[in-house]
Amino acid sequence: MQIELVETFLDLCETRSFNRTAERLGVTQSTVSGRIRTLERRFGRPLFRRSRAGTELTVEGMRFEPHARALRLSWSEAVAAVREQGGASALRLSIQHDVAGPRTAAWLACCQAVFPEARFYVEADFSAQMCADLMTGERDLAILYSPKPHPDLYFETLGEVCYRMVSDAGPDLAAVTAERYVLTDFSPAFSRTHAALLPQLHAAPVVSGQTDTVVALLTARGGAGYVLEDAAAALAGQGFVPVADAPPIRQAVYVAFHQRNRHRRAHRRLTERLRAHAGSGGPGEPLPC
Repeated sequence: MQIELVETFLDLCETRSFNRTAERLGVTQSTVSGRIRTLERRFGRPLFRRSRAGTELTVEGMRFEPHARALRLSWSEAVAAVREQGGASALRLSIQHDVAGPRTAAWLACCQAVFPEARFYVEADFSAQMCADLMTGERDLAILYSPKPHPDLYFETLGEVCYRMVSDAGPDLAAVTAERYVLTDFSPAFSRTHAALLPQLHAAPVVSGQTDTVVALLTARGGAGYVLEDAAAALAGQGFVPVADAPPIRQAVYVAFHQRNRHRRAHRRLTERLRAHAGSGGPGEPLPC
């Protein structure tokens, strides 16, 4: 539907005068009449009742009015999004907290290689919020842990990251107690795996869903917990050691974007670059694409 038809309809709702609407929109009265006739033909119903007393909305016109206002608002938002920041195209990227940080530069380099003219808005977030933002159009692309199935969203696996348990009580799992354990909840998949492998630790009094927070808690209070491999290596100099008989837990990493972009060449190239980066080395290395 042409936005001019909606604008004309809404202006006529206010003025109730074809002459006045024509003056306000800078067109002829016949143009206003033609636009309203076009709308009425498309609906197959009259939207206005004309009489000597003026112009009044019909029941069908009253029903259409709130939808017309929503259409105008959506159009305005679409124009603002396309013209955002003085005409520069903007791509809004969200990255799962645990694969952001020092890895952000490498993920961003992949995106810039495919969209060299774009401006980028980059933030760290959690999967549930990223999926919600993709559905509403608040974000264009996400790198996340937990896909939330939706008809409008497309997900593809990029690779995996590995979490390892560290402890200041020694390298044996038998020395790890629930009282001094930081239970980690990086994703539903991670939590299910952890519960199946280590049910005795699920009574831990502290839970966190972010490696940086786990590291901060362990550094300040001691104890044990799962962290990313690079964080485990960094903690080695602070009295922590890998728990040798605690199984490593792998977490899948996904890219997500709107379903309409699934077969676009640029998005296919971007997915290939992101996957190449995810599989090119250790999770802590900001490798070039």
